[in-house]
This record gives sequence, C-alpha cells and structure tokens, in this order.
Amino acid sequence: MSALPPHPTAPRTYPRLLSPLDLGRFEVRNRIVMGSMHVGLEDRPAEVKKLAAYLGERARGGAGLIVTGGFSPDRTGRLTPGGAQADARTLRGHRVITREVHEADGRIILQLLHAGRYSFHPLAASAAAGKSPLSPFRARRLTRRGVGRTVEHFAEAARRAVEAGYDGVEIMGSEGYLLNQFLAPATNRRRDRWGRGPEGRRALPLAVAAAVREAIGDEALLSYRLSLLDLVPGGQTWEETTALAQGLVERGVDVLSSGIGWHEARVPTIVTSVPRAAFAENTAALRELVEVPVIASNRIHAPAVAERVLADGQADLVSMARPLLADPQLPNKLADGRANQVVACISCNQACLDKVFDGKRASCLVNPRAGHETELLLNPVIERRARKVAVVGAGPAGLEAALAAAERGHIVTLFEATAEIGGQLRLAARIPGKEDYAQALQSWRMRLAAAGVGIRLETRPTGQDLAGFHDVIVATGVKPREIELPATGGPQVISYADLLEGRAEAGDRVAIIGAGGIGVDVAEFLSAPRPSPTLDVAVWKQHWGVVEADEEHRGGVTARPAEEPRREVHLLQRKETRIGAGLGRTTGWVHRAELRHAGVIQHRGVTYRHVDEQGLHILEGEDARVLEVDTVVVCAGQVSVNALADEVAAARKGRAPRVHVIGGADVAAELDAERAIRQAVEVAAGL
Repeated sequence: MSALPPHPTAPRTYPRLLSPLDLGRFEVRNRIVMGSMHVGLEDRPAEVKKLAAYLGERARGGAGLIVTGGFSPDRTGRLTPGGAQADARTLRGHRVITREVHEADGRIILQLLHAGRYSFHPLAASAAAGKSPLSPFRARRLTRRGVGRTVEHFAEAARRAVEAGYDGVEIMGSEGYLLNQFLAPATNRRRDRWGRGPEGRRALPLAVAAAVREAIGDEALLSYRLSLLDLVPGGQTWEETTALAQGLVERGVDVLSSGIGWHEARVPTIVTSVPRAAFAENTAALRELVEVPVIASNRIHAPAVAERVLADGQADLVSMARPLLADPQLPNKLADGRANQVVACISCNQACLDKVFDGKRASCLVNPRAGHETELLLNPVIERRARKVAVVGAGPAGLEAALAAAERGHIVTLFEATAEIGGQLRLAARIPGKEDYAQALQSWRMRLAAAGVGIRLETRPTGQDLAGFHDVIVATGVKPREIELPATGGPQVISYADLLEGRAEAGDRVAIIGAGGIGVDVAEFLSAPRPSPTLDVAVWKQHWGVVEADEEHRGGVTARPAEEPRREVHLLQRKETRIGAGLGRTTGWVHRAELRHAGVIQHRGVTYRHVDEQGLHILEGEDARVLEVDTVVVCAGQVSVNALADEVAAARKGRAPRVHVIGGADVAAELDAERAIRQAVEVAAGL
C-alpha cells in the first residue's frame, strides 16, 4: 500500500526559482520569499537577539526576501495586550536584526499588522462595533478621527522601520485583519466616507498605502498583503479585489503578496490536506491585471511546486514561510544541487502556528532548532572525539537522532526491525489529506545517506550486539494498546496498525474504539472520498464549497455539497468531552468538519462491554446499545516498547554503552512527534 501521491518531478536545477528579480527599489537574489510568520519572539523586545539569530539564519540560507512577523502600528492594533508593536523603542533595538540580515546579503522588510476585531484585548477596534469568533473582546467602532489617526500611525511606524534599517515594509491587508475588515460588507456597515459601497470600503487601505509610501521615501520597498479570496460570507467579490489591487499600485505599492482566507473562514487554506499550490490560479489572474510583481502563497511547500508555479507564469515570486522554518538552508541546497536533501515541511502546524495561537514560542516539528538557534546547538565534534552511536528504531525520533548525531561528526548505525523506515509517521502518510508526510520520510532517507549513516533494515539487535558502541539511543517506539473486550464471534476486531498496514480490511460498517488523534485519522481513512480530494485542486474546491467570488457568492464560498458516504462509521470514546478536543488548534476544526461532512456517527461517554454475533455492545451514558457492525478497529492508545534499554544494561561489561531512551519508547502518550524529534536532537547535541 503506497502512500506516495503523484508529485511534481523534482528537477535537477531550479532556474526560475533561483533567478534574481528587480523589484524596482532593489534586486532580490532569487524568487524565494520567507513570508511573514509570527514566532512569538517579536512580542518580547528583550529577546531581539534571538529573533535576529532566527532571521539571520534564513538570510544566510539564501532567502531572497524576508518578511518579519506582524508588528502593530499602535496599541489598539496589537494582537494581544503584550503583542508586538512598531513603536520607537522597539524598533531602535531592531538594528541588530537588519544588520544580521544585511551582513548575509539578504533583504528584509517589516510587516505592519493591525488586528482590528481580532485583537485579544479590550482596546480592540474595527470598522464596526462587534465581536469576532476568535476573541472574547467586543471591538469598538473606530470614529472618523480614529480612522485618520490609524492612517497616521501606519505611516509613522513605517518610517521608524526604515530608520531601523529595514529595506521596506509590508502592509497586512489580508487574513481578516483590520484593513480586510474595512473591505468586507459583512464587517463594514459604515455610512461615512470609510464605507458606503465598494469605493468607500477600500478608502482606508488605499489611504494607508499612500501615507506609507510617502513616509518611507523612494528607495524603500512597499509590499501589500492582499486578500485574493476571503472565504467568508459577506466578503469581497473578485471585481472589488482587483479594483483595490490596481488602486494600490497607483498609490506606489511595489509588490502584491497574495493572501487567502480569513482566520475565521470555515475552509482550510494552509493545512496539509489543502492541495499543493491550491490558490496559485488566483495569483495568476491578478498578475494579468497589474504591472508589479505578484507573490504566490499557501501550500507552496516544496521547491518542485514553487518552480512549477513560476514556470506556469502564475507568479513572479513564491512565499515559502513554513518551508524555511523547516529548512533555513533550502535556497542554498537548491543552488548547490542538493534539492533531495531539503527538510520537507509537512504543513502540520503542530509546532509553529498551533504554538503561536496558544501564546507560546513557535518552532518546527521537523526542525526543533527553529526559533531556538541560540539555545539548541549542534556543534561539530573533532574527529578523535567522535563516538560510535547505535540508534535502534527508525521512526521520527530515531531518524532525527541518527541524522543529528551524524551531522555532528559521530559514527552512526541505524537499526530498524521492519523493511521500511518511518514508524508511526509512515502509517499517518496513508491517511487521505496527509499524503505529504511521505515526503518527509523521503527527505530523511536522502539526508541520512548524505550524512553517511549506516542503515540496517529488518534487523533487531540484542543487547550483546550493541556492546561495542559508545552510545545506544533506544527509539523503538510504541505498539498499539490492547483492551479487554470479550468476543464470542461477530465482528472482526483489529488494531489500527493492522488496518493501515494493509494486513486487515474493514467492512462496510465499522466501529472505532478510541477517538484521539489516531482514532480520528482512522475515521477519515475509512470515510474520506477516494481518490483523496487533496490530490486534485478542482475536486478539493468542490468538496469544500470554494467558488468564484461574485455578488451571489461574496467571499468565494458556498454551502458544501452533500456527498455519498463510503461506509457507516461509528467513532467512540470514553470521555464526555467533544470528539477531537485534543487535536491541534489550527487543524482540529478541519478534521472535525470532515467527520461531520462524511456522516461519521460520534459516541461519547462510552463503556465497552463485549462483541458477539449481534455486534459491539456498549453503554452510552446509561443506555445499553448494540452497534451492528462488521469490523471493530481498536485505537485505544499505545504502550512504549523499550525492553532493549534494560537488555543493553544487562549486557554491560566494563565500559558499556551509555543508553538514551527517546520518543515513544520513552513516553507513549498521544504519539507526540514534536516532543520525540526535539528530544532526539537534544540527546544528539549532548553526545
């Protein structure tokens, strides 16, 4: 059962992606833009050196243009009470950032973002009074004088940014923030000059662009992040969007960066189930109407995809924010002919956006050094201090431990009991919408080979076999937890691993025991349309109700069409809480929406009794029920597999190996790949 979907063939060279481009104010060395991505360091002026190290590493990695996380032009527009603001004191400290980037021959611009009704504090203000679904605070209506002051604040902040050494600024006018709120009829019901029809609604963005252009002078770059598709009812039409774009260019905007969807939209735009470059055609349509460079964004996560977007004439540059979080050396690797060694971003959001929305510092699941460049160091060892290291288990933790140790200069052998690397991540890659997880495994294969790691598949070393190593890293992972479920015939009872590995098949009526992350994945595996909508942009848009943004469908969204269920699926959990409550902040709602759309029947507060010819007997609350199903899939958690650690200890003679237990072998709870990979790198750093 292959997890690899059709994928653009990775070219040997990237002539379009790596070609320079004159942006009018200056030239960038390639078409790769590190789009704005808040990592949390922006909110803490005392950590400006850490932010400089983070951004500087991306500049040294070859990014053509870097856009910072969002900084508010004033207190009202902060995302949180202590959120980033482009005030004079903060930006004076940013010279360390701009110097770091410029010393690496990079270019960097500061993003100005006013959160509007998305502000998570009582000073929130917007085009109209009201509360967004994302904040408990009700925004006040900006007065006419307040709107004027907001324009002035944008201009003042932009001027300070250029004085701090930035090469320009980007105005955030997308994702449902303040300027986007003024543009949409749903959130702008004003009757003054800042509302009253499309021309009035776009007056504020145009005024801000004009004021900022004047404030930053002729040499600095002005980029505008433009919402090409709001994906909310009552959003803009395409005609209104293009009229705004042309007005922005007339007022001196040098670059238009595409944004897709408001944060409150009920259509996913960046998670891994969104097709590759799903919205590039929107960028292409805009590019035909304006005379300035246009940046494509959203799920352009791999170099081959980015090269194709440029080759097809859909954009002039591509935004690769999360991919550069995953691999700051991505541009340099392409230039050096090492494209197959790029660390693959899987768009999981687990360690980046989920953390930011929880008020924590962002990092990256496949690169735990991201955002921690000054703290998590992988210093090379001198040859005479190189250690012989055995890593047992080739799941994510073992793969990263072997790679990190080898890249430091240690001599590493990786053992895997099965015929394939990947562990639980390999199973996850078989879920519709998670096909790109397989690309992460391919990336590990290539990087392990380049680092000289010896890989022994279908090998289970004993403690005695490992006695000759200096260090043994036990990353043997987990196995499915078994439950007591008396069975006297009836439905087949199988584990999720047997199902996803293809050793067992499910019938037309299925009960899934356990509704954690794996249970939800299995429910989607059994209920999602085939072939996966993720593999076809047109099918995916129809699946989610994405349409042309016109007067009838403002915002470019309509009701999702009904689809014939593939099978009857019941998803059960012991807890009374809503199913999927523990899933990621930015991805959980997508999975819950897919389960509802597929007609998955959800059961909470369940006690499992037994299985017989009638089916699965349960108590739901205090009600006895029988689910007449053909198959019961057990997703009741995992238990650690770590007996090898004790075996190595028992085999010690003299100066025996040091033993390190990591990943699922250490803690099985919730299969936390982020924790497992971070732990792997920390252990490798300490060898």
